Amino acid sequence: MLTKPLGRLRLGVNIDHVATIRNARGGAAPDPVRAAKIAEAAGADGITAHLREDRRHIVDADIEAILAAISIPLNFEMAATEEMQKIALRHRPHAVCIVPERREERTTEGGLEVAREENRLAHFIAPLREAGCRVSIFIAADRRQIEAAARIGAPVIELHTGAYCDYHAEGRVAERDAELAKLRDMAAFGHSLGLEVHAGHGLTYETAAEVAVFPEVMELNIGHFLIGEAIFSGLDSAIRRMREVMDRARREAFGAGAA
Repeated sequence: MLTKPLGRLRLGVNIDHVATIRNARGGAAPDPVRAAKIAEAAGADGITAHLREDRRHIVDADIEAILAAISIPLNFEMAATEEMQKIALRHRPHAVCIVPERREERTTEGGLEVAREENRLAHFIAPLREAGCRVSIFIAADRRQIEAAARIGAPVIELHTGAYCDYHAEGRVAERDAELAKLRDMAAFGHSLGLEVHAGHGLTYETAAEVAVFPEVMELNIGHFLIGEAIFSGLDSAIRRMREVMDRARREAFGAGAA
C-alpha cells in the first residue's frame, strides 16, 4: 500500500469556458489563447481544451493557436469520432482525453462507456498512441470500466469526480463521503493495473483538496470553477490559489517533500 504520493500533483487548467463567453456574443474576446498563457504563467502544468463536435466553445482555430502559444502540454479532449481522430493526428498534442459527448448536454456528464465498446475503442486509440499522444480515458470510478480501459491499452484514466462534487455542493454528506471513498479505492485499483490516474470534473478549492491526498492521483483537471472564480479574483489569482490548495493538501498528508 502506498504511503507517499507517486510524484508532484499536476494541475491541468481547462479553458473551454473562456471560449463559451466569447462565443455567447461573437467576436474575439475573451481570448482563450490569452487565458492559456496566463494559466501557464500562474503555474498550470498543462492546458485542457475540449473540441466538441458542435464547436459550442473551443473551435478548430483555437487548438492551433493554443499549441503555438504555450510551452506546457496541451490535453486535447475529444469524442471518439473519426473527425476528432483526424484532427488529433494532424496536431499530435501531448495528450488526448477521450470523453463521452451528447449534443444536448450542457457539459460532459458521466464517464465513457468502455466495457461495452472495448473493440472499437481499442482500434480507435491505437493510431493516437502510435502518433505519440498520451491517451487518457475519462471514466466513472467503476471497477468494470477501469479494467476495460486497461485492456484496450489506454495508459491513463481520468476519474470523473462530478458526483462527489455535486453531493458536496448539495450538503449530502453521507453520499459525498461514500463517493469520495469510491474514488479513493478506484484510484488505487487503477494504479494496481499499471494505469496513470488523473481526476477531474466539478472540482473546487474544497473538493480538490480532498482528492489531492490520493497518493495514486498524478493530475487534476479543473476548468469551470477556475473560470468562474476569475470573474471575482482574476484568472492568475484563482489558479495560484488552486495550486496552493493542492500542494498544501499533499504536504499536510505526506510531509514537506510531497508537494
